[in-house]
Amino acid sequence: MHTSLNVTTHSFTDCRAQAAALAERIAERLRTALTERGQAVLAVSGGSTPKELFARLSREKLDWAKVRVTLVDERWVPDTDERSNARLVKSLLLQHAAAAATFIPLYTADATPEAGLAVADARIDALSLPFDAVVLGMGDDGHTASFFPGGDHLAEALDLDGHARVLPMHAPDAGEPRITLTLPTLLETRALYLLVAGEKKRDLLADARLGLGAAQHYPVRAVLTQQRVPVAVYWCP
Repeated sequence: MHTSLNVTTHSFTDCRAQAAALAERIAERLRTALTERGQAVLAVSGGSTPKELFARLSREKLDWAKVRVTLVDERWVPDTDERSNARLVKSLLLQHAAAAATFIPLYTADATPEAGLAVADARIDALSLPFDAVVLGMGDDGHTASFFPGGDHLAEALDLDGHARVLPMHAPDAGEPRITLTLPTLLETRALYLLVAGEKKRDLLADARLGLGAAQHYPVRAVLTQQRVPVAVYWCP
């Protein structure tokens, strides 16, 4: 285990062990929330990295009927699209015991994320933050959530003093238009996890933490250097 800044890194020899450990940790967080407050709120990322985590977490025994699950960001596509994060979460996480949870989507039927922004914002506002746990991932370009290099709302999304809960995002490497929770929204959480796999991303993360070279401009650095909430990195090869 390695600690620096506000970051603790948990390294595993294989990704199944990583997923099992994080699923257990998140389930503990949710059980604590249910005991103390009678409800729990979880925000997760899409992509390929959390698939094993979702499969494990879906079988954790807790009162899922009192858990609400949402996304940290979403591609502006319906959940019938194979690139939809909502589709991924529904097919892997909201299964087995976790099928009883309530899913709160960011995507609306509007033509653009800008048009759907008010509805998405209202959905997040209704969750009564803070989250009990937020799970982030990281791309090879140093993005997390939909904080993409070159994003049209990147500076606003990363502004720790900003008041927007949700923002649209268009970026050269983002593919579809996106909608994303802002950094201040993500930091309204009792626990923040960053799920990372592979040697390349481990090195990228280390550079971002230290602010070395091009990595000083990686959006994920804003998550790693903030002091509002500790970041627990879960890494596997």
